[in-house]
Amino acid sequence: MAANERVTENLVRDRLRDLGYFADASDTRVEEQRSQIAEIRRLLKGASKGGGSGTGSPEFIITSASVPDFVLVVECKGDVRKHESANLDKPVEFAVDGAVHYAKYLSASYHVITVAVSGQDTDELKISTYLWPRRAEGFRELTARSGAALDDLVSYPDYLDAAQFDPAVEAARVSDLMGFSKELHNFMRDYGKLTEAEKPLLVSGTLLALRNNAFAKSYGSYSPAELQRQWLRVVKDELEAAEIPQAKKINMTQPYSTIGVHPELGKPTLTHPRGVLYELIAMLAEHVLPLTRTYEGFDVVGQFYGEFLKYTGGDGKALGIVLTPRHVTELFAELANVNKNDIVLDTCAGTGGFLISAMNRMLSGATTEAERDQIRKKRLVGVEQQPGMYALAASNMILRGDGKANLYQGSCFDEGVSKAVKAHKANIGLINPPYNQKGAGLSELSFVQHMLDLLDQGGTGIAIVPMSCATAPSVEKATLLKSHTLEAVMSMPNELFSPVGVITCVMVFTAHKPHATSNKKTWFGYWRDDGFVKTKHMGRVDLHGRWSGIRDHWVESFRNREVLTGESVTHYVTSDDEWCAEAYMETDYSKLTQADFDTTVRNYAISQLLLALRNEPEALDED
Repeated sequence: MAANERVTENLVRDRLRDLGYFADASDTRVEEQRSQIAEIRRLLKGASKGGGSGTGSPEFIITSASVPDFVLVVECKGDVRKHESANLDKPVEFAVDGAVHYAKYLSASYHVITVAVSGQDTDELKISTYLWPRRAEGFRELTARSGAALDDLVSYPDYLDAAQFDPAVEAARVSDLMGFSKELHNFMRDYGKLTEAEKPLLVSGTLLALRNNAFAKSYGSYSPAELQRQWLRVVKDELEAAEIPQAKKINMTQPYSTIGVHPELGKPTLTHPRGVLYELIAMLAEHVLPLTRTYEGFDVVGQFYGEFLKYTGGDGKALGIVLTPRHVTELFAELANVNKNDIVLDTCAGTGGFLISAMNRMLSGATTEAERDQIRKKRLVGVEQQPGMYALAASNMILRGDGKANLYQGSCFDEGVSKAVKAHKANIGLINPPYNQKGAGLSELSFVQHMLDLLDQGGTGIAIVPMSCATAPSVEKATLLKSHTLEAVMSMPNELFSPVGVITCVMVFTAHKPHATSNKKTWFGYWRDDGFVKTKHMGRVDLHGRWSGIRDHWVESFRNREVLTGESVTHYVTSDDEWCAEAYMETDYSKLTQADFDTTVRNYAISQLLLALRNEPEALDED
């Protein structure tokens, strides 16, 4: 008897029902043959499997209002022998071919999970699952995050869990978010009249408020003035509910109070009759909130702060800090080889980027909920002096349910703060200290010294600082080496902090082991090319997907202290020497170009100028 495709469809439909796709509490929409969503109809127009101008009609089209950038399609065949053709070029006859055919069309606007099912009874069903990321050139087999094959139908959350961490999907979502940040920034500037300090506070406060289910469902029902009052009340309620000391709650609440009384946010206008604050909340609920729920390791607040600086042409002075790019915070966690048993400290926490990257790596190695809870509550320690930035960091951690009890507001040099931090017995320190601070004991290396002093014996401290800290003799360098061992220094890309014009290096130390006692060579890496390129509208991005390969090569060569011509070298150094690869590395002249020569001369001239300005700061004040 010939196989009946309708039988296969009935089996799939029953299985979807068992998995909760049709449940009243589910927001998934299951449609067959045709969708009510206009964009899906548009994409399937002309997507007939038989060619020509006919409309494509997958057996099942599944979407979710809470995850609008994904669509799941299921294509069925009754005969398992018609599951997949040799060349995937017969969409009319074969299930996999048809599933991939529809995914190609839908991927113009969606991340597509496409499932091919063949067979006539439950025991013999053959199921293949693929992912075609939005605007990607092709598809790949989709597996669970554990690596297990998806050879059965699973719940929609399980499909999303497998697909959302695909590098192409994550990159596309982050790109979309960064594009949205410009739109959001302009809206805040033009209609909200918010200062540079207030913009990221509104973002973090709103994300906190949207954690409150009652507020998330009702914010559209308030008048503009009442909404502003309710926003501040809910933010305070969320902070009050957090597991942090009362004194810290007061420190956190104060910066948000300015939003709660801002004159432009709580009144209706001709263009926005529901009020500017309502529009901002709705924008963040649609574009940002889903990302915070999905990507626990992504510093959303920090990314917005960095992007806002780009669009204002700012240099970090609005809040007194230069935030570290995400790929660098993740690199630090790799270099420190962070694991679930470590305790990680950042004495210049900013928005918490280093702590979030460390947490993400620690959680990836945890196997029980008890271990994950321990990481969140006990193994992340931060200090931030500026009240506004502290509020951003603490809210960032609260959004992840972690680490907030171990964030301290105040100067990391304060005796009380230092004593409290030292009690945590951190064994890893990761910092990007403030640059060019005025005042005795506030140089970049002073911050590095203090971070190392707070670590346990033998701990690992990693810092990114201006290259000028490494190239000239200084009292700070000598002081560092009296107590700690300089393990490695890596010269970083020239435009790493673009648009801020600072050339940096990464220093790695072993704490509380004098450098002279170690009597070992320091490893120097020449890490000038991270694969990122500058773009007109998005800043520095990994446009060609080179970063992961470069990162893995860097980490491997650092861990093994490999000496590679043109890339790395080892050398005995003291505080009087230059701490950079360029001073000791053998040059591979066969690879030199005129552009390399020009760049080196220019960088040398810039570094000498910066060094002169550091030594004669009064020159900065000359007319």
